[in-house]
Amino acid sequence: MFLEKLKALSNQFKEVEQQLGDSSIVSNQEKYRELTKQYSYLRPIAEKYTQYCKLLNDIKDAGELKKSDDSEIREMAFAEYDDLISKKEKFESEIKVLLIPPDPNKNKNIIVEIRAGTGGDEAALFVGDLYRMYTRFADRNGWKHEVIDSNPTGLGGYKEIVFEINGNKVWSYFKFERGAHRVQRVPATEVSGRVHTSAVTVAVLPEAEEVDCEVKMEDLRIDTYRASGAGGQHVNKTDSAIRITHFPTGLVVACQDERSQIKNRAKAFKVLRAKLYEQKVLEQEKQLSSERKQQVGSGDRSEKIRTYNFPQNRITDHRIGYSVYNITEVMDGDLSELVNKLIEADVESKLKENNI
Repeated sequence: MFLEKLKALSNQFKEVEQQLGDSSIVSNQEKYRELTKQYSYLRPIAEKYTQYCKLLNDIKDAGELKKSDDSEIREMAFAEYDDLISKKEKFESEIKVLLIPPDPNKNKNIIVEIRAGTGGDEAALFVGDLYRMYTRFADRNGWKHEVIDSNPTGLGGYKEIVFEINGNKVWSYFKFERGAHRVQRVPATEVSGRVHTSAVTVAVLPEAEEVDCEVKMEDLRIDTYRASGAGGQHVNKTDSAIRITHFPTGLVVACQDERSQIKNRAKAFKVLRAKLYEQKVLEQEKQLSSERKQQVGSGDRSEKIRTYNFPQNRITDHRIGYSVYNITEVMDGDLSELVNKLIEADVESKLKENNI
């Protein structure tokens, strides 16, 4: 069955390749985009299928040589056969990962929203800690980041902060951060040394293009107002801040981080499109049966995904039951171990989900 599935996908690749060579397809941009997506998914599978078939033939030949009357040839054949079987197992593991349907968002940049939940000032401080952790992780990977909007508190924290991260495969690494993050530690303002528990929520939105999500101007109200808080000399002097209300959904987005009203407007539209795209995707996911729901978290903001226990120097990801004991390094942006474990669990989940 495994070989039959590979053969079918390889034949499908040939059909897609043939269609892309048709000059009439180029004029139909929507069809052309769909075919190029299929091509990029199917091409590596078709290449692996060709290599896999050759490997199977080599195994068959080595198996025949094991029956040779020549003892020297038999010995060489046995050694080669064992090596080829080992390669076959590795090959099949690689092919199975390729067979997982592609994530439509994998090459998208992201918008991250971190909001303080229960815990007052301590929760607001932890919003700032997570923002620092994520941006340092981005720096380690060479990704660019920029604040879109923020609501700072007087103690150095944030009630909320919205920022974008641009770079290769950022969605693939950050999509697991969606949900409620709980922190257990002694606040700086706590004189008795008692451990407090606070929570913040994180939303990670794939950046949406206009082709992903249409926004009609008649559905919007755009307000301008004066920026507030620490922000430079332009604060309270010009109406540079932008607030956009989307009437059909009730969504409201704002941006006041830039001095320019035009730049704030562009950023606010970027956030609005991302939020509308997220709603569209979530609606599609609701239509899937419960057995196909991803096991590494649903992405719901209310879902408690991780606990940061400072007294025990421990971070536990509840979705996969995995803990690390280097909280200082992780908070400084060293998220690689946790993220890689989540990616492994996600791959396993999708293999089961797709009966691969």
